[in-house]
Amino acid sequence: MLAVVAFAGRTAACTNLIVGKKASVDGSVMCTYNCDGFGFAGSLYHSPAGRHTPGEPVAIRGWGPVHEGQYVEQVEYTLGVVGFMNERQLTIVESTFDGRLELQNRDGLLDYFSLIRLALQRTSSAREAIRCMAELVERYGYNSSGESFSICDPDEAWVMEMVGKGPGRKGAVWVALRIPDDCISAHANLSRIRTFPMEKSGKRKVEGGKSISSKHLDRIMRPEVECVYAADVIAFAREKGFFSGRDEEFSFRDAYCPIDFENVRYADARVWSFFNHHRGDMAQYLPYINGEFDKCDALPLWVKPDKPLSLRNLQADMRDHFEGTPLDMTVDMTAGPWGMPVRPLPMHVRTSDGTDLFRERPIATQQSGFTMTCQMRRWLPDDVGGVTWFNCDDADMVAYVPLYCCLTQVPDPFRPENNLRAEFSFQSAFWMNNWVANMVYPRYSMMIGDLRRAQRELEDYYFADQDSVLAAIKDLTPGERHQYLNRKSIAYADRMMQRWDRLARYLIVKYNDQVVKREDEQGNFLRWGHDTPGYSQPFLDAIPAATGDRYRLKEVIERRER
Repeated sequence: MLAVVAFAGRTAACTNLIVGKKASVDGSVMCTYNCDGFGFAGSLYHSPAGRHTPGEPVAIRGWGPVHEGQYVEQVEYTLGVVGFMNERQLTIVESTFDGRLELQNRDGLLDYFSLIRLALQRTSSAREAIRCMAELVERYGYNSSGESFSICDPDEAWVMEMVGKGPGRKGAVWVALRIPDDCISAHANLSRIRTFPMEKSGKRKVEGGKSISSKHLDRIMRPEVECVYAADVIAFAREKGFFSGRDEEFSFRDAYCPIDFENVRYADARVWSFFNHHRGDMAQYLPYINGEFDKCDALPLWVKPDKPLSLRNLQADMRDHFEGTPLDMTVDMTAGPWGMPVRPLPMHVRTSDGTDLFRERPIATQQSGFTMTCQMRRWLPDDVGGVTWFNCDDADMVAYVPLYCCLTQVPDPFRPENNLRAEFSFQSAFWMNNWVANMVYPRYSMMIGDLRRAQRELEDYYFADQDSVLAAIKDLTPGERHQYLNRKSIAYADRMMQRWDRLARYLIVKYNDQVVKREDEQGNFLRWGHDTPGYSQPFLDAIPAATGDRYRLKEVIERRER
């Protein structure tokens, strides 16, 4: 039986999808990030490359708690970073799983966001980043709750999971696994790593390579190593009473983030839906999503898709609301008369008769601050090979804008000063996208077609233009390439803002006052005439059961009775 339990009041949560290079149509490694959480306006972070005096203090500027007057030591050279990708195409994104909150050490210096930024500035590959992150938390302490990281470069994709050791304990326990090149993976606010290959005396062989402990962390640079973990990841769980079995039975998830129906339905349902898009046998895992853990108690960490994914496939995945599945958010009465796929908070509500209810939590959601799909391509120079397709707000409601990883100037619509959470601006990508989205949400099925046309128009143009970009940079020097790609990224962002301004003005005219103005074949509004679409038939059919005779035409009732 499906057991319903109360949802905690979660408001901050993220989704990451990952594609290995042999699971993509063109050989690129790809990953995504919906950064979700009410109360902040998305923008694009930028850190320029630079040389420094080694050891000089660097103030910590993280995503979570701010530690005034606390610093880490600088390194000699830092790489340029745009968003969550650096100039060598290394990309690191995250999702929070909380886990055992008693293990959060608020005295630790580094939260997950500052850890990501430092690793992007200091390393050139996924393997280097994992080593760097492990060393940083060991030296400076870690203050976030449980975290999953997607760590990807043009050759490899890794998942690293980390949780602190509690008040007064510096460092963290963690595990990192390489995703097979021909597979896809995902994480979304629930620990995903269970058992993993462990180093044994005699250098035990494991499928896909050797595993190592953190005391030999430098060996992660050897290509055969595909699993690495903190030396005390099991011993610490034993110490805290989280695990008591044999080492080979140890599950990171079960020790540090025990599952219940709440966190599975809230989090792993998103992973299941992504896998379900690309593999035909995922219905077997529905008992797990429904909380029937006696039948199934986990999703695989990765699956091999039925066919390779394109970047556009991945962008469509980021717009998912479980459409076409038993969890579809557009078809029941909670979707209202126009199939609205978003729901208001809280996650858990109670009816007047004491019945506890919950709402689904899809990949695409109205509280996204920003969304990105990242592409890393080894066969191209780094400056053009690494592209972050970015925008602010809900992935379902925006067009992805390509931004090259060599950017030295953030396009104006994505700059933090133009995206203030408490001040609307026509120069803000976040607010322009919100303006459009919040017109469309209430009458979703009626209006989404107009948004989709604008979305496809922009993204078709951006994808078609990539061949001309590659042709244009062919004979340019690196400096000239950077200037060209910088200008191109800015032009792409400007084009998006202009198109969305036209879309917003079009929608308010076409749909004002709950009717739909008629248009001629060229798309011009007619001087007179409108349509009154009213409610959908399923919604109309549900009204009598909810309202009784209140809205019945009395004359019709009387005639029928006679």
